[in-house]
Amino acid sequence: MLLMVLPNALAVPIMLSSVNVALPDIASDLNLSAVAVSWVPTVFLMASAMFVLIFGRVADMYGRKKVFLMGAMTVIVASLMASMAVDSSQLLVARFLQGFGAAMLYATQMALISSVFPPQARGRAIGWVISLIYIGLAVGPLLGGIITEYFGWRPTFYLQIPLAFAVLYIGIFKVKKEWAAEERGNFDVIGAGLYAGSIALICLGIAFMPQGYAWLIFIGGIAGVFIFFSYARRAQQPLWNVSLFFTNRLFTFSCMASLIMYSATFMNVVLVSLYLQYIQDMPAMLAGSVMMVQPLVMAIFSPLVGRYADQLEPRWLASSGMLITAIGLLALAALGCDDSVPRIVLALFITGFGFSLFSTPNVNAMMGSVENRFLGAASSAVAITRILGQMASMVLVTLLFALFVGDLPFSPDNFSLLASTIRIAFYLAALLCLPSLLFSLSRGKTARHGELKSD
Repeated sequence: MLLMVLPNALAVPIMLSSVNVALPDIASDLNLSAVAVSWVPTVFLMASAMFVLIFGRVADMYGRKKVFLMGAMTVIVASLMASMAVDSSQLLVARFLQGFGAAMLYATQMALISSVFPPQARGRAIGWVISLIYIGLAVGPLLGGIITEYFGWRPTFYLQIPLAFAVLYIGIFKVKKEWAAEERGNFDVIGAGLYAGSIALICLGIAFMPQGYAWLIFIGGIAGVFIFFSYARRAQQPLWNVSLFFTNRLFTFSCMASLIMYSATFMNVVLVSLYLQYIQDMPAMLAGSVMMVQPLVMAIFSPLVGRYADQLEPRWLASSGMLITAIGLLALAALGCDDSVPRIVLALFITGFGFSLFSTPNVNAMMGSVENRFLGAASSAVAITRILGQMASMVLVTLLFALFVGDLPFSPDNFSLLASTIRIAFYLAALLCLPSLLFSLSRGKTARHGELKSD
């Protein structure tokens, strides 16, 4: 089963990171403004966030492997569509479908791992999966840079297709067993509509915040979230068992730490790409090589951290990682228009090392704090906090671009304005690490099934 999950652990991050290097070429070819080009990663994350909980429940009802394989097929089709897009509308539709397929993969990946591996070995398995995710994030910019420089941006959407086919082959012909919840129950249509609609309204409201009407959209989304939680607590068979958030402090605070941490860090993949190619005037291939430093560091250290995540107290490992990540983000914010490559690499190294200390222990704490019957809900929570954090990070970037850059094109006359906006974003990202740290320290000691040991 692990052999089925591992290719996906590479495919989705490659799908994310390789395209980010190609954003300047996409903007030039399709004549996109700074705000418009920021929607290329944002719409992917919005679709993933909207549907990941829905597919988590569908997977518990009908089989996690089935949904996992459907996600791989959807990614293949959507990637081919993206490569053939002739305008921004077609590209954004294809990216939305990619996110739709990725939601199926996100919702089932950790649930499959947790279904197979016992608690004492789960941290190591999660560590290897996360390590491959970071390897995908590392090689994605390099491969994307090479392909973009020599063949253009369209072939970057082909990179994940062979890995998706590998997932299909192993899942269909090698893995015969299926995993699902013992009781199927009914699908919560009302809860699904409330959840997906609320996420869409929040994302659109923040992204269009410079427009006066956007506040109404955003407030509507927030109200929808409260209605969703209130409804889910009363429903007999809710889309998501939100009772975990009200009865399990360890689980809830770990989720909040993850949500805020991803909000602080995911913007790096876009901001660093724009900084290197526009401010530093690097070619795409060299920019991709520099960008791979942070995820490569994560890939190296995540298995090592995963080995200790089963033995040491997760909150101390994760909290120390947050502090180190904040230092790295401040180092990125301090970069000037003519800083040397070694200084850029050092800042990315610090950020990557800090995040590797945070990620695996935090996921292990979340998955280890719930009973087996709640593994599907917990796996969805792992995915949704990551995706919502990533979406919030990109929506923040979109908002900052809208406020400070607007519809101005990417031209040398506007590079100083772009550099200032990137610097503001990194300072805000470092500041976001503080509430994440507070949640991590306040969650309590890890105990099985979410019980808290006394300090």
